[in-house]
Amino acid sequence: MKVVEIMTSNPVFLHGVDFMTHARQVMRDQHKRTIPVVDSKNRVIGVLTEKDILNIYSTKSNVTVEGFASEFPPVYRDMEIMHAAKLMLDAGMGRVPILNSGQDKTLAGILSMVDIFRNLDPDKIPPKKIKEIMTTDVKTCSPKDSVAKVWINMKSTGFSGYPVVKDGKILGMVTRRNIINAGYARIEREDEHGTKSTMSPPVEKIMSAPAYILSPEATLKEAIQAFLKLDVGRLSVVEDGKLVGIIDRNDIIKACIKNA
Repeated sequence: MKVVEIMTSNPVFLHGVDFMTHARQVMRDQHKRTIPVVDSKNRVIGVLTEKDILNIYSTKSNVTVEGFASEFPPVYRDMEIMHAAKLMLDAGMGRVPILNSGQDKTLAGILSMVDIFRNLDPDKIPPKKIKEIMTTDVKTCSPKDSVAKVWINMKSTGFSGYPVVKDGKILGMVTRRNIINAGYARIEREDEHGTKSTMSPPVEKIMSAPAYILSPEATLKEAIQAFLKLDVGRLSVVEDGKLVGIIDRNDIIKACIKNA
């Protein structure tokens, strides 16, 4: 199956000369996690992601998008979807802009891991259980941790979400999306000792709750159904009330690529 068959055409996009204040508002209002950035001729010059939004420290209103846009793997409309999936995984991106061709860099659409999930060949989904592919070394945070502290951890580890745990019990999940939607995309830096920043609320104020969970005995097909139904990027794996792992869309896609 080709990318053009499952991509979203006419996606929301930004111009490189747009101000970041505008970009931040578009991302919040449109509920987008990745937005293509184009030049005056509609050629894609980068993408703006939630992570890029979180990297904004400046309060200046004249900071433009082009200075914050990230690179992306070149994915074309006539590419096979599993090839595109591998490029996306290698780049650590859940969404990528689609170019018309190697010669024509204009924006054709956008492709997400959700699009790929919805079109996975059932015969190519390995008969594995979640416990075989989940991450067991789970990084968590406390409901009382400041948003600024969690953001710093997200930036240093590359993780885009953390389970929120208290006394061994999972309460919810905090993600970049929570931070952006709550209006804390630009947060004050903490000092090197982790002192709570002024105006930085505790995680419990913005986290998603209750926690979405899976059993380690769940199959990959069951996990895919859960991701699609809940529209989340990761799920906590719980056994006997204890957090034992975490799984994200990339884990699922990797398993399917290996089985292809």
